[in-house]
Amino acid sequence: MAKSGLQMIPLGGLGEIGKNMTAFRYGDEIIVIDAGIAFPDETMPGIDIVIPDFSYLIENKDKVKAILITHGHEDHIGSVPYLLRDVSAPVYGTRLTCGLIEGKLKEHKIKNYKLNVVKTREEFKLGSFRFGFFHVCHSVPDASGIYLTSPVGTIVHTGDYKFDHSPMDGQLTDMYTLAELGKKGVLALCADSTNAMNPGYTPSETVVVKSLREAYDDARGRVILATFASNVSRLQMAVDAAVAHKRKICVFGRSMVNVVGIALEMGYLKAPKGTFIEPEELNRYHDDRICILTTGSQGEPMAGLSRMGDGSHRQVQIHAGDTVIISAHPIPGNEIGVGRTIDNLMRLGARVITSHDTKVHVSGHGAQEDLKAMLAILRPKFFIPVHGEYRMLCAHKELAVSTGVPPQNVIIGENGSVIELTAKTAKIVGHVQAGAVFVDGLGVGDVGNIVIRDRQQLAQDGVFIVVLALEKGSNQVIAGPDIVSRGFVYVRDSEELMAGAKEKIEHILYRLSAGNVNEWSAIKLQIKDSLGRYFYDKTKRRPMILPIIQEVK
Repeated sequence: MAKSGLQMIPLGGLGEIGKNMTAFRYGDEIIVIDAGIAFPDETMPGIDIVIPDFSYLIENKDKVKAILITHGHEDHIGSVPYLLRDVSAPVYGTRLTCGLIEGKLKEHKIKNYKLNVVKTREEFKLGSFRFGFFHVCHSVPDASGIYLTSPVGTIVHTGDYKFDHSPMDGQLTDMYTLAELGKKGVLALCADSTNAMNPGYTPSETVVVKSLREAYDDARGRVILATFASNVSRLQMAVDAAVAHKRKICVFGRSMVNVVGIALEMGYLKAPKGTFIEPEELNRYHDDRICILTTGSQGEPMAGLSRMGDGSHRQVQIHAGDTVIISAHPIPGNEIGVGRTIDNLMRLGARVITSHDTKVHVSGHGAQEDLKAMLAILRPKFFIPVHGEYRMLCAHKELAVSTGVPPQNVIIGENGSVIELTAKTAKIVGHVQAGAVFVDGLGVGDVGNIVIRDRQQLAQDGVFIVVLALEKGSNQVIAGPDIVSRGFVYVRDSEELMAGAKEKIEHILYRLSAGNVNEWSAIKLQIKDSLGRYFYDKTKRRPMILPIIQEVK
């Protein structure tokens, strides 16, 4: 690549919520901002998490000079351990952000990593790039925006932010640095678009304090609070409310346990000694002296709150009179799972409080007036909305135009777009490989679209297995056909259907043996085609049909 322009290459986070990741390339030098994950939706059965496709970075791993992380939420740090397996580059982030990343790297047994703890307003130089971090308000401490200066100009990446004038930790957005950047001149602004469709301003986190205290005041049994594990500010509110009501706190959910441990150790979460108890101590206290912090605010089937709701949690059973607080909005696509969890909890006698009832949650993302304020302060020449579904990016474009950015200077890209910036131009000049990589257990990328389609078919129509034993050489049937149905029909209640299926199979075998067909693949194909048509005619279902042939001497 010639050094004429700066290339911005989004590898995740455009046209979607989550797995935020952007590469900036000048000549043979690449700086990466964020490496997050997304959570699977209902079309991805069995998938644990979704990470960006790192192919471009792996192909150019010798050029990657640094990975800069804006803050410690999963959609910004979750895929760092997977990236560092293939790309060895130093990671830069603020103190809590690095603490959360280090916990993940140890969990994944990643070695020989280099974490650089930065302070806001520090500036670093790597090759042709200079970069620095500035504090922004979000729903996790130590959240930052990043400016990246190249010979072409300065790019500002906001990370996730809102303008909160009374934040929980007392740290305001660094307006001084923003004003200085705007004064010096910003070539391009890459800004969070999550709430670009929401009018007004996003309320302060302190609004939640009053609502949580009131919920605790009214609780007669246990208080069970579910939120994002990395929302340390919200965890502090829950701890403060529990301490004020003389409740002991027990933590469930692997990610919640990890974050609480790290935040306590680093001083970002404060509680009097003896506040936290172990699960085996729960029965020593009356219900009105217990607060439980758990994962599962998004209705994830295997998370703590979901398992409490369906009765499968080993250590916590819902009691009539429990107060359950879901302190989070459902991420788009998770509404059904959240609704199912709420129904289950209420059936067991719990009182459930959500953000629909009272302000037990406010967003950490700026609404339209916050976004316009950022645009007005920085006055970028070019604007590139990031972090959001396509309609959100388009809404952010309209906001930018309303603040004076020329429409032709707003670039809406997609994952994999190569956006080239010069001092005078910004345009999409190409595309690199980008997309979703599925993580299933220990497997990374070994489950692709074909496997997902198979899982969807199995979940929808089940499987029908035909087992045959054929004599070697003559292909005469020695045993079978035996049939097995799973998730398709119950065999004992479908004897007529099964008898018809056996007749079809026997007819195929007779016809093929008469024609001296010795290829097993041909036998299997004919069985699949014939049974497929037969089952669809009889049931209007399309089960996966698996013929299994054994050769016997």
